[in-house]
Amino acid sequence: MTQDRLHSARSLLYSRPAAALCLRYGPPILLATAAAGYLTSSSSRCTFLRPTLLDAPEPSWFPRGRGQKRVTSTSSKEAEKHINESDSGDTSSGDQKPPPQTRRVKNDGHQPKVEDQQSAWQTITKKITEAPQSVSSLGDSLVDYVMPSWAKALPGFLRKLQSELSMETGSLAEEIWYEANDPEINPEIIWDASVRVSNDLCAEEEKFRDKRQLFTKSALARYLDIPEDKMHPADVPIIAMCGSGGGLRALVAGTSSYLSAQEQGLFDCVTYTAGVSGSCWLQTLYYSNITERSHARLIRHLKNRLGVHIAFPLDALELLASAPTNKCLLSGLVEKAKGIPDADFGIVDVYGVLLAARLLVPKGTLSVDADDFKVSKQRRYTDDGSQPLPIYTAVRHEIPLAEQSDMKDPIAAEAKALKEAWFQWFEFTPYEFWCEELQAGIPTWALGRTFENGRTVWRDNGLALPEVRVPMLMGIWGSAFCATLSHYYKEIRPAVRGLVGFAGLDSVISERDNDLRKVHPINPAVIPNYALGMRDRLPPTVPESIYESRNFQLMDAGMSNNLPIYPLLRPGRNVDILIAFDASADVKTDNWLKVADGYARQRGIKGWPVGAGWPPADETVQELEQDLEKAKAKTEEQAQEKIEEAKEKDKPRKKAGKYKDLGYCNVWVGSIEERTTTDEPPESKLVEDDWEITRDDAGLAVIYFPFLANPKVPKADPKTSDFLSTWNFVYTPEQIDSVVELARTNFGEGAERTKRTVRAVYERKKKMRLEREREDRERMRRRGIRMGGMRVGLGDHGDHFS
Repeated sequence: MTQDRLHSARSLLYSRPAAALCLRYGPPILLATAAAGYLTSSSSRCTFLRPTLLDAPEPSWFPRGRGQKRVTSTSSKEAEKHINESDSGDTSSGDQKPPPQTRRVKNDGHQPKVEDQQSAWQTITKKITEAPQSVSSLGDSLVDYVMPSWAKALPGFLRKLQSELSMETGSLAEEIWYEANDPEINPEIIWDASVRVSNDLCAEEEKFRDKRQLFTKSALARYLDIPEDKMHPADVPIIAMCGSGGGLRALVAGTSSYLSAQEQGLFDCVTYTAGVSGSCWLQTLYYSNITERSHARLIRHLKNRLGVHIAFPLDALELLASAPTNKCLLSGLVEKAKGIPDADFGIVDVYGVLLAARLLVPKGTLSVDADDFKVSKQRRYTDDGSQPLPIYTAVRHEIPLAEQSDMKDPIAAEAKALKEAWFQWFEFTPYEFWCEELQAGIPTWALGRTFENGRTVWRDNGLALPEVRVPMLMGIWGSAFCATLSHYYKEIRPAVRGLVGFAGLDSVISERDNDLRKVHPINPAVIPNYALGMRDRLPPTVPESIYESRNFQLMDAGMSNNLPIYPLLRPGRNVDILIAFDASADVKTDNWLKVADGYARQRGIKGWPVGAGWPPADETVQELEQDLEKAKAKTEEQAQEKIEEAKEKDKPRKKAGKYKDLGYCNVWVGSIEERTTTDEPPESKLVEDDWEITRDDAGLAVIYFPFLANPKVPKADPKTSDFLSTWNFVYTPEQIDSVVELARTNFGEGAERTKRTVRAVYERKKKMRLEREREDRERMRRRGIRMGGMRVGLGDHGDHFS
């Protein structure tokens, strides 16, 4: 690495353009530039950046060997029978029926008394105060850039809640803990749960699909203007709609996109919605009593609640210290502090509480609804099939560093660990918390309790902990600040490409990307690991760390893919049309659709349109930027010359039509044909004619709406409008209106194209059904002829001997 390039990288940190950029993007850009200087100023191996082992073994936090009597749960067949028998009840009232599990009933029938432990506020404050120490290994020069400014004030903030979080008589914490042990208020604490090991959808989701089809069939008939009595249920496509990550930008833009789809009649045709980060917040609000399943109400709610920063002390303290909001907001913290004495608390936990205080509290705070604070309660809107099933996402970063101790060569060990690191996806629905790589899940209402050997571990009082509250989950779903240093830089890279000296800085950071991808400056939040003791029942591909970790460390799924595509490709969901609204930081740079190619190939998923996403118009340039050392570019001027040279070479390819920039609405369709060669797959091509979708070998249709600037809406430009930064947590009503208008206008640009695509998929399914029925009739006809001939032959034979 040359001193010229190092000097260029460091100079950028103090340049005027960088200073101006910091005002817009805050800590991320400072972090990226400082990281570049910090990395290059140390040894070539960067041993000080040795990553923290995520999900490392921790001390046990539940009692062992106390002779607890285990409760035997019903078998899966008995459970399914129980569900079917109880399904005849009326669910229109939204009441959730007990699950098909046995109940654990206390012998004395009395409430358990409050344990004599340290107060809840002492536990929480101690953990939060220690949180900044988790990033100290990065060096003092980086801590200020990594830690959110609001997080530094958390210790003092929590001290102000001391009286409420103490366990003194009459305190809020005492009341919360008393209710946490009351089965009348939290009935799930006496429900026995076991780990379900299967790749199949759970029984509740299968039932939902059957009921949802009745609604989507009627909605599709209206949407396509087809008489409903002429529409066969088998012809109705399974449509999934998803939103991207991107903080409040994704929340507001995604809400407007969903509203536009709803106004067109398309949203009612959807079976699944899925979210990452801000889109998870969208779903949380949509399935709350605040919005009453209305995206228009949701937008009005955001106008009332986004004008103040989530961590503004006065507003937050008022909500956290006043009834009835304080109980709903703080229950998750108190239950975790009291129920799990050795539980880890961190910035993400308090961040989730602050988010909920800003988003889950209506303008009239007295109308806060406790049911909005449990994901499983959302089934009151899905059990009857009247609403799509929401899917929330988070990821766990598996970095197999434990294997390094067995290797003599530490450099080779780190390279091996980096190569084998990956993200494991976890999905949350109102029915189940499930991980594809584990091929196992638990009921959502059991999320937060301890499991061992696939069974519930009951506490000393014979009860389980209540379901993890939504505020804690909101923090996990949107914990983008738990990203690796590499992700921090990628978030702001599109915005700094035009700065003087960018090539030098970018090459310096790119060379150290392997190190940056292993470092999480801020620890993710934790949820108890339900896979403990199940080594013999889970797939052999499950990493050893799963069986050694008391907790799953989960974070924003945008670390892996900023679009929640993977859960929608899960076998059994059989999605025919995927509609993606992408409000990522820079949709042209982060090709999240193409990222799914490797997943589809690895899982053997047929029908995914390989190569979908933004055309690789600048891949040649990008590859050159990342390979400047090989090109022997000794100075920034030489590097810039080579980049310009590459651009010139790339122009003929663009003129030939190989690269076609995407528009507001883009459609691809995959193929279910088996590939007969091992060559690289052909480049994906945008669908230009509807007949391409109706081919017999056509697979999944993907409709992609990127959040692009539109000349019809000059007030909101994702590239230049400061308030649209991922790191902005304050939106004025006028800014919300401009984002809503941009998303609505962009959807309007592709509304007709979307309807034609849905119609084409419907016609394809109808054609294939009719063909199958024709073939079935032909087989029956031939079988009838053969059987008739046999009967005639037998009759002649019988007459001959009669």
